[in-house]
Amino acid sequence: MWFENVTLLDLTVKGMVIGIMCSAPMGPVGVLCIQRTLNKGRWFGLVTGLGAALSDIIYALVTGLGMSFVLEFIEQPRTMYILQLVGSVLLFAFGYYTFYSRPQLRPPSKNRGTLMHNLFTSFLLTLGNPLIVFLFVALFARFTFIVPEHPWHQGLGYLSIFLGAMLWWYGLTYVIDKVRVSFDINRIWLINRIIGIIVMTVAVLGLVSTLLGLTLY
Repeated sequence: MWFENVTLLDLTVKGMVIGIMCSAPMGPVGVLCIQRTLNKGRWFGLVTGLGAALSDIIYALVTGLGMSFVLEFIEQPRTMYILQLVGSVLLFAFGYYTFYSRPQLRPPSKNRGTLMHNLFTSFLLTLGNPLIVFLFVALFARFTFIVPEHPWHQGLGYLSIFLGAMLWWYGLTYVIDKVRVSFDINRIWLINRIIGIIVMTVAVLGLVSTLLGLTLY
């Protein structure tokens, strides 16, 4: 079966890539993280990312559990072939949307709040977007991430998703904190364009590899 060839190293690397790809686009939470880093300091931006990562891992677990229930269906080679094709198309659509999205920075809030309050609000904001499940389905199918017969491997894979997300938020807040004087909305648009191109490229490579019967990742 297809999941028998997935190793622990595979899951760890793929999990981190999935975590980064889910966190990187500058949607409402990404913009909020940048705003709080600029207006309140790096720690506030970092806990905003932590709240988003905790919410993402909940949706990742829900997605993985749901796909495990229909394992007998998705483990069939033809079904997995179709899922990977659909996953590639969904990823391309996500990258296209990210490329053309133009988020706006809001005026800074006068209420700084506590670190816990900032974490909780970002957690709820991300949790309020259940459509991310479709992104996880696409990524899990595209990267062959579900290995239910190896629960410890799968658990480390989910941990890698969280670590990948936090690696992104750590790097983002570090860069924003260093260039805060020259950072503006144009930089956010540039980030989204770069991320959109990367995601669309991954999607196209995955689509071509599936159609040709190749394994790129």
